[in-house]
Amino acid sequence: MNIDTVTKHNKTINTNIKTKKIAVIGLGYVGLPLAVEFGKQFQTIGFDINQSRVDELNNGKDSTLEVEDDLLQAVLKKDIEEQGLYITTNSSVIENCDVYIVTVPTPTDKYHRPILTPLYKASETVAKVLKKGDIVIYESTVYPGVTEDECVPVLEKHSGLKFNTDFFCGYSPERINPGDKKHTVTKILKVTSGSTPEIAEIVDQLYRSIITAGTFKASSIKVAEAAKVIENSQRDINIAFVNELSKIFNLLEIDTHEVLEAAGTKWNFLPFKPGLVGGHCIGVDPYYLAQKAQEVGYHPEIILAGRRLNDTMGKYVAGEIVKLMVKKDIKVKGANVLMLGITFKENCPDIRNTKAIDVYNELLTYNINVEVLDPWASKAEVAHEYGIEVYNEVPKDKKFDAIILTVAHNEFKEMAIDTLQAANSVLYDVKGFFDKKQVDARL
Repeated sequence: MNIDTVTKHNKTINTNIKTKKIAVIGLGYVGLPLAVEFGKQFQTIGFDINQSRVDELNNGKDSTLEVEDDLLQAVLKKDIEEQGLYITTNSSVIENCDVYIVTVPTPTDKYHRPILTPLYKASETVAKVLKKGDIVIYESTVYPGVTEDECVPVLEKHSGLKFNTDFFCGYSPERINPGDKKHTVTKILKVTSGSTPEIAEIVDQLYRSIITAGTFKASSIKVAEAAKVIENSQRDINIAFVNELSKIFNLLEIDTHEVLEAAGTKWNFLPFKPGLVGGHCIGVDPYYLAQKAQEVGYHPEIILAGRRLNDTMGKYVAGEIVKLMVKKDIKVKGANVLMLGITFKENCPDIRNTKAIDVYNELLTYNINVEVLDPWASKAEVAHEYGIEVYNEVPKDKKFDAIILTVAHNEFKEMAIDTLQAANSVLYDVKGFFDKKQVDARL
């Protein structure tokens, strides 16, 4: 039975997007901004298994800082039947929805293998309330084939319904850039797709109703999945290239940032800079693509080479700092070092897969005392995730033998760095953030 038959005779598909009731599964950096935007036009339910997160949001606060509190408060509703956003941990509340958007994380394990458990669990939750005619849309970053080969069987098993006859799927990869207040969810063009041409059109119209930047309808779910995973793989490889250049130019005693500035005067030179490559996307997505490639018998050389290089940059930075300390006759063992920044990027509280922790851990192997200052990071989250204490304010009456800028938070521009430096000390700049004359070296 094709979708036209289902639509015309059994009337299981509601093609009028204006009447859709939407559930967003997972209210983190991706799900919350999306749920807020849908809540402005649709009856929307935000579901998350984290009770403290739901309580926080229902109090009109977002600790991720992706949605301003006044915007969240404006769209929040206590009545589930009203247009707006109703937030809950009760999965039975979402049973009257007909569009389910899954925005749970897709991390990797310590061996860099994809962890699909959050997707499986979210799919089970949706399957238990799935009805004929419903559409399940996935936004989580995956390798090509996960939606139809991994998630759909879970939906079928736990719902008793048949894919593309009773229920349908779509895929629209998230493009959230944490901490970016310019490129917010509605201002980034959205790739969409569906399990049939008709469903693809419904999914596209649904997103088009909230995405002011517009949409791009991919030819299939697999194409949309592949498009997402190569976006960040491409960035990862380019950053790996300039990280390698940084290592070469350091040996040649040439300033990498000055080289990039000069090369950047050519119109088609790509503006990538060296740095620590972490986070929930660039530092993870290439492994998803590599996993799928290996499953079909191809060993991806460039993708994995880029990952290997970027994954070693924390150790490299720590080594460079120790070398500078030795050159300045600063005793390494027992030295006091201040690391500026622990989040995975600037002006953002997100600590997921941060590579700043690699610098920290490597310095510890030299028996160095390392303290961390980050005005954006949550003390509780850092302690829970990495087992270390972080300061949100400048330590008083302390002098450091070395200071490392790992994350370019705006607040660090206003700091009087010299007041924290010992008479003989090292200042190392990973991001090219400070004036070149101010630092001993930069990546």
